[in-house]
Amino acid sequence: MVPEAWRSGLVSTGRVVGVLLLLGALHKASAVIRYEILEEREKGFTVGNVVADLGLDLGSLSARQLQVVSRASRKFFEVNRETGEMFVNDRLDREELCGTLPSCTVTLELLVVTPLELFRAEVVIQDINDNNPAFPTREMKLEISEAVAPGTRFPLESAHDPDVGSNSLQTYELSRNEYFALRVQTREDSTKYAELVLERALDREREPNLQLVLTALDGGTPARSASLPIRITVLDANDNAPSFNQSLYRARVLEDAPPGTRVVQIHATDLDEGPNGEIIYSFGSHNRAGVRELFSLDLVTGVLTIKGRLDFEDTKLHEIYIQAKDKGSNPEGAHCKVLVEVVDVNDNAPEITVTSVYSPVPEDASLGTVIALLSVTDLDAGENGLVTCEIPPGLPFSLTSSLKNYFTLKTSAALDRETVPEYNLSITARDAGAPSLSAFTTVWVQVSDINDNPPQSSQSSYDVYVEENNLPGVPILNLSVWDPDAPQNARLSFFLLEQGAETGLVGRYFTINRDSGIVSSLVPLDYEDRREFELIAHISDGGSPVLTTNISVNIFVTDRNDNAPQVLYPRPGRSSVEMLPRGTAAGHVVTRVVGWDSDAGYNAWLSYSLLGAPNQSLFAVGLHTGQVSTARPVQDTDSPRQTLTVLIKDGGEPSLSTTATLTVSVTEESPEARVEFPSGSAPGEQNKNLTFYLLLSLILVSVGFAVTVLGVIIFKVYKWKQSRDLYRAPVSSLYRTPGPSLHADAVRGGLVPPHLYHQVYLTTDSRRSDPLLKKPGAASPLASHQNTLRSCDPVFYRQVLGAESSPPGQQAPPNTDWRFSQAQRPGTSGSQNGDETGTWPNNQFDTEMLQAMILASASEAADGSSTLGGGAGTMGLSARYGPQFTLQHVPDYRQNVYIPGSNATLTNAAGKRDGKAPAGGNGNKKKSGKKEKK
Repeated sequence: MVPEAWRSGLVSTGRVVGVLLLLGALHKASAVIRYEILEEREKGFTVGNVVADLGLDLGSLSARQLQVVSRASRKFFEVNRETGEMFVNDRLDREELCGTLPSCTVTLELLVVTPLELFRAEVVIQDINDNNPAFPTREMKLEISEAVAPGTRFPLESAHDPDVGSNSLQTYELSRNEYFALRVQTREDSTKYAELVLERALDREREPNLQLVLTALDGGTPARSASLPIRITVLDANDNAPSFNQSLYRARVLEDAPPGTRVVQIHATDLDEGPNGEIIYSFGSHNRAGVRELFSLDLVTGVLTIKGRLDFEDTKLHEIYIQAKDKGSNPEGAHCKVLVEVVDVNDNAPEITVTSVYSPVPEDASLGTVIALLSVTDLDAGENGLVTCEIPPGLPFSLTSSLKNYFTLKTSAALDRETVPEYNLSITARDAGAPSLSAFTTVWVQVSDINDNPPQSSQSSYDVYVEENNLPGVPILNLSVWDPDAPQNARLSFFLLEQGAETGLVGRYFTINRDSGIVSSLVPLDYEDRREFELIAHISDGGSPVLTTNISVNIFVTDRNDNAPQVLYPRPGRSSVEMLPRGTAAGHVVTRVVGWDSDAGYNAWLSYSLLGAPNQSLFAVGLHTGQVSTARPVQDTDSPRQTLTVLIKDGGEPSLSTTATLTVSVTEESPEARVEFPSGSAPGEQNKNLTFYLLLSLILVSVGFAVTVLGVIIFKVYKWKQSRDLYRAPVSSLYRTPGPSLHADAVRGGLVPPHLYHQVYLTTDSRRSDPLLKKPGAASPLASHQNTLRSCDPVFYRQVLGAESSPPGQQAPPNTDWRFSQAQRPGTSGSQNGDETGTWPNNQFDTEMLQAMILASASEAADGSSTLGGGAGTMGLSARYGPQFTLQHVPDYRQNVYIPGSNATLTNAAGKRDGKAPAGGNGNKKKSGKKEKK
């Protein structure tokens, strides 16, 4: 009986329709049952009771090993062997399984054994409205000329809904507007697409842009929708649109046609002339996805060619929409449809699926035992999809067909495991196409055996040598044991047992891997603690009955050099002084160093050597005895106290060592010499240290003295050279601007007592280095910005600057003809006749010195900084001519003083700061500017 499924997924056993087929000696009944279920059912949802629908015995269902076999990569359904109900095992997505096919059926095979029976079940997956319609673009743009007549249609983007039937895309809706209406059309494959129909003429000057919304609705409950904004731009152009000579083109092409194959050529005409009559072809906007990847269209000729690889099994008919537009400023388009039918070719080889394999097969299996069940499929259609299978001859197996595209592999002769333990069967499937295509697969069949061999080993006992201080968990022995039986019978288990009456060794010291037979230590072994272990390895196989074998394991611990030598004599921590009289001959035994090592063998062999001594030539140490003896006679020059360091080293690898220290006191034939130097260093050592420090101090003092003397010599030579350059300078005019001055500290020079502070300034242009003295306690010359000559006695002012001059309070306008009198004009020594009245200098030297000071101060005042005068403005005159002669009494020369022998006029510092140009006689401004800069 074959049941017809309800839409809810429940099945009535009364409506099951069964088809019983008798298949030869297998006595296998086959039936087909059919169910219907909605997609996206939850996991565990019951589809139907296959046991009741097939009339099987529920009690023997578990023993017969009912299983569901499917061609799909995932197992969507399973059968509960206790209730006989088939339930959903994985997510069912109809769109993923069948795509856009109107009917979606999942074919299953129900397989039971003893005896082997095969039943077919078909589950129809019904669609639910679980997908929204979707447009390929987020926004659609249209350019429509205002000259387009009402009634013109414009194809719109088509929405896609993966659902089928009533849940698929059903209709479109357009937002309300006064220009366009919507027409929904149906294609030959029953899919819907929308066209925009112009109902009222457009007016670009009134409304150049339009915004519409296209809504796609499916037929589900509730209905799902998707919206597409449409932006329409109204253009001015063409009054004639292109037109195709036919609205539908048909073509046939083989699915294996190479890229570039011509499919069809479309043709459209335009009555316009010039660019408005030139047509450009392009794909329409509502083509299905993938059309542009499979086909190519020539924009000028309209030739449609193959671009990608066609597949008949994927799509049998391609529906292509093509539009034609002219090259006018406002192009209009025409549309046509091309139907391309793909012709099937034999391009798919058969596919072999091994659904069930009975392996391993007992070697005493009876003839006709079913080994495997094969299903063969071919995606091609017609004769290209008919498949036959075969195996190589001469094997104890045969291949028979039970159902269409199903084959059974069974035994046809007796099996012998000792002769052939396994078979690799090569199965070939060929289709009936031209040329024929084939596929190959291999089925591996093992022949099982009974458990008739116990575990075997290459040796009956193992002797293992393990070095002490080993790492816990590191394998120390891998038992080599095997079983010639089949894998299940040869599955070995290892156990470790104690031998004799002693217990606790296994859990405390050793462990064995139950599956691999690797023996490992649990703790580090100690040779000094235990040197030998006796164990038994017990091995059993996995057969029935169980067979066992015992192997003796002896573990021997080997020594490792892990203990350093120890000093027994002299005892560490205790002072021991050995007496050695002077004059003792060579070879005299002083003492003996005794060491001990807890290791064994070479690791415990000790050697002695002298590591350190004040005199290495005096003592020698026996290599193996440790005896300390004199290597030469003891001399009077030997230190009375000798501290020896003896190195004790074992023979291990790496070697470990320790040191022993002993003191030997060289005596003068009496025991009292032993306490002569109880501690510290010998007198010879102290004398050496004292001599070293004395020499070091002498060297440092000598070097310091030499550096000081060299520095003084260099400084003296430098000062002498500078003074020589000063006196060698040529004699220049006394009225020129003085050069840089030399500053000398009289106090530091030792010329005056310390409580009197004078500063001496020497000009580089003066041979006699005219001094300018400053009063004690005056401010720095650098802080003086006062004029050289301030208000002073008029008589003295006239003596200095001329008879017609007057102090600042009585100054007259400047006179360019003013000059010093012949009696007052400076000159060479002996040519001056100074006035004996007042405080004016009365000799050649004083006159030249005063004039130089006045000129230097004048130049300094022109620069705005003073290096010659003090804070009180004395300019050094008061120290020479009296305290009443100060710079405060000197008149302001900056407005009415001319430098003798020059045609330049000095200006005051205030005028320089105010940016006023200096007034000069005879216009020699360049020379005056240089003086101001200096």
